[in-house]
Amino acid sequence: MSVHLPRIALIEDNDDLREEMVFFLQSRGYAAWGASSAEDFWKRLHRNPVDIVLVDLGLPGEDGFSVIEYLNEMSGFGLIVVSARGGQPERLRGLTLGADIYLVKPVNFARLAEEIDKLWARIQGDGASEATAPQDTAPPQKWSLDAAHSCLIDPDGKALRLTAQEFSLLQILYRNPSQVYAKEILHDQLFEYDEHPETHRVDVILSRLRKKARDQHFRLPIRAIFGKGVVFIDS
Repeated sequence: MSVHLPRIALIEDNDDLREEMVFFLQSRGYAAWGASSAEDFWKRLHRNPVDIVLVDLGLPGEDGFSVIEYLNEMSGFGLIVVSARGGQPERLRGLTLGADIYLVKPVNFARLAEEIDKLWARIQGDGASEATAPQDTAPPQKWSLDAAHSCLIDPDGKALRLTAQEFSLLQILYRNPSQVYAKEILHDQLFEYDEHPETHRVDVILSRLRKKARDQHFRLPIRAIFGKGVVFIDS
């Protein structure tokens, strides 16, 4: 059985780098195309739909931050920043606006492919326009995670749609309800191990998740334990 690989777009204004990256991605079997600006990307997106977008930040005209913010609002896209801007303010802003992964140039192409594959594995089944609980079964009697629709379902059957990062975070907490996870541990499981983990990345995901739950009047079963970490309350 053939494996469905993600369709990828790259927004990069450096012609040589864009051509090199698109060639590499196509050689790995991805359906990939490149755009030199945000405007070029928007014009081509309708005719060439994609699953994952690689975004440079320093673009002519509309910058990469704006692209990330708008794509995140549209939902349904995996978002990877590939930028020479490696400072913490840029990283935090990019992740807050909705980027799933932030990579700093120069990027090892083999690592880029690994990150794409890991992100694609997390967002499989995230294409439904509206996440709903299955209609042909009774509502679950406890909290559950629906991987097919990438959503969290409460005991009454109400569903909350999740981004790839939110789903991954909840998967970790859901495996061992009532166990308190330090943010450093969550960071290591969500991202690569770092001797000095940037735990604000976990805070960003939690903040976005809580806001979404409040906006949808959804009771979130996550509690922060001061000085200790985060816990999933399955009750």
